[in-house]
Amino acid sequence: MRLALDVLGGDNGAAPNVAGAVLAVNAIPDLTIVLVGDQPQTEILLANASFPAGRIEFAHAPTFVDMKEKPTEALRKKPDASIFRCWQLLAEGNVDGLVSAGNTGAVVVGAVKTRKFLKCIQKPGIATIMPTARGRCIIVDVGANVFPKPRHLLEYGVMGSVFARKILGIAQPTLGLMNVGEEEGKGHELVQKTYDLFRASGLKERFVGNIEGRDIHRGAVDVVVTDGFTGNVVLKLCEGVFEFVMNMVKQDVLGVLTTERDTGIAAVKGMLGKYHYSAFGGAPLLGVDGVCIICHGSSSERAIANAIGVAATGVREKVNDAIVAEIEALPKDE
Repeated sequence: MRLALDVLGGDNGAAPNVAGAVLAVNAIPDLTIVLVGDQPQTEILLANASFPAGRIEFAHAPTFVDMKEKPTEALRKKPDASIFRCWQLLAEGNVDGLVSAGNTGAVVVGAVKTRKFLKCIQKPGIATIMPTARGRCIIVDVGANVFPKPRHLLEYGVMGSVFARKILGIAQPTLGLMNVGEEEGKGHELVQKTYDLFRASGLKERFVGNIEGRDIHRGAVDVVVTDGFTGNVVLKLCEGVFEFVMNMVKQDVLGVLTTERDTGIAAVKGMLGKYHYSAFGGAPLLGVDGVCIICHGSSSERAIANAIGVAATGVREKVNDAIVAEIEALPKDE
């Protein structure tokens, strides 16, 4: 198994990416990582690291896409940037997947440029894992496709279901369509047509219908399907609320405790570790021919290592083969 890592992607430079790669190869016996970035700089960061010989390789990329750059302009001006080099390696068959904490738009543009889509998939979608009262759920899409068609959302339901089954171990994942109300007939034309597609598809037995935003963390369904604009707003809102609540707990609760304070602090840290984005290993870009995990820009070495672990599991479990099989089983007129 070979995965490419965008060493130059992210807010914190190459150091956490390289450190995360070292953690990953030490934890996953059959993994080789290709570090894509400035090779001399990367070699310096690896100088004192301990890892199995031959399990880390290099692919030189002299530049990167900044978080504030427009992805399409970056592709035109910087075709040799690290994230685009990662996609080139995947397109050439030199790696089985890639991981990046860089510019999300550039990751998606790289996929579109190489046309490395799975058979029968019209548009890729970004999924993210959310904590719920019942465990975890998947939301697709959270930013790749802000103007989807009903067929795209149906495909997201299939891909999210396969990911939930193969990666999260949910045997029969349930699906819900994000809407402004639970009743049938709610929402705009896109969700109404998508609702009908789900009801007529092979997913109808596990499709519970429309859900609202408050249902996500209640664990109402295992897979939430929505357009990329709505999904991205939901994702960023949830991140902000989580940070706000945790800060208030530390300030207003732990700050006034006089006894058992250490126990309280340990409990809060445990909660942070359990629900923080770094514990979930990044967001998969589903629908591409290969495994792609998009990490948070401020990912730590732990988050990078977890993302690589998710990518490795995706390759091992043949997630894409299962997606193609289920997409092909859908009626052709959907």
